[in-house]
Amino acid sequence: MFVIVCVVVVLALAFDFINGFHDTANAIAASVSTRAMTPRMAIILAAVMNFVGAILFTGVAKTIGGKVADPATLTHGVQIVIATLISAIAWNLITWWYGIPSSSSHTLIGSLAGAVIASEGFGGVNASGFTSIVQALVFSPIIAFAAGYIVMTLLKLIFARANPHLVNKGFRSMQILTAAFQSFTHGTNDAQKAMGIITMALVAAQYQDSLEVPLWVKFSAALAMALGTSVGGWKIIKTMGTKIFKIEPVNGFAADTTAASVIMTATATGLPVSTTHVITSAILGVGSAKRFSSVNWGVAGRIVSAWIITIPISAVIAAIVFKIIEFLFL
Repeated sequence: MFVIVCVVVVLALAFDFINGFHDTANAIAASVSTRAMTPRMAIILAAVMNFVGAILFTGVAKTIGGKVADPATLTHGVQIVIATLISAIAWNLITWWYGIPSSSSHTLIGSLAGAVIASEGFGGVNASGFTSIVQALVFSPIIAFAAGYIVMTLLKLIFARANPHLVNKGFRSMQILTAAFQSFTHGTNDAQKAMGIITMALVAAQYQDSLEVPLWVKFSAALAMALGTSVGGWKIIKTMGTKIFKIEPVNGFAADTTAASVIMTATATGLPVSTTHVITSAILGVGSAKRFSSVNWGVAGRIVSAWIITIPISAVIAAIVFKIIEFLFL
């Protein structure tokens, strides 16, 4: 069991590492595309702020570890976690390779549900807990879109008579702060998911009897996220920063501020949200307020399609992986 739990820890940290270079690209895409920061400076800033954010919060970790299923009651809890992580890592790498900003949160939740169902049947899933998580994942991008539209509309009204060059020059400097805030909130929410899945495995293996996150789990997950961030995710930066619409500094400021505020609110309530969904939706909202026709809705549609299919595909992959593990080892 000790060896199996070690495998879980390695896989969870690998997921966190991949999450770092997969999702952090979203957090710094706007500031890089407007040249508020160089790519190197943006990645270093994001890595540091992700680490700080990950260390300071654990509410989302407890939600991930116990709301989809009760680890203490699962027959093959640790094996379920292994199948979940293999599925989540596979889907993250596939979408990263094709430059699609899919959601690490969606793939983790979908994979966990799929593995639990394969092991325990549908009765193994905590329906109310799973539903509350899915609701947060669904409604947060809608809120981010609306808020992004409102914030950008207000900025347009406030600076309608100002010199566009001076406005963008000022907001380019402010983007450094908003990128840092966004990276911090990314750490407060996304790094918690690896912490939660490791803690779930520890409870399932009876190494601990509560969902309190041990200090070594916090530190290792935060470090893995920061290291992943330092690698960067240039394909997704290109999609987010240039292909949705041409982002100017004032747009980047509006999108970053909106997204970070939505993510921080979710973290404060212990709900996991997709930073990818929130940031993308904020950019779409800001772009729509700037000029509806300026948004490349074809790219936006491809991104939304990836969102829709992520949970069911991840669930199927995880179920298959669990059945393979069950056939070979159980």
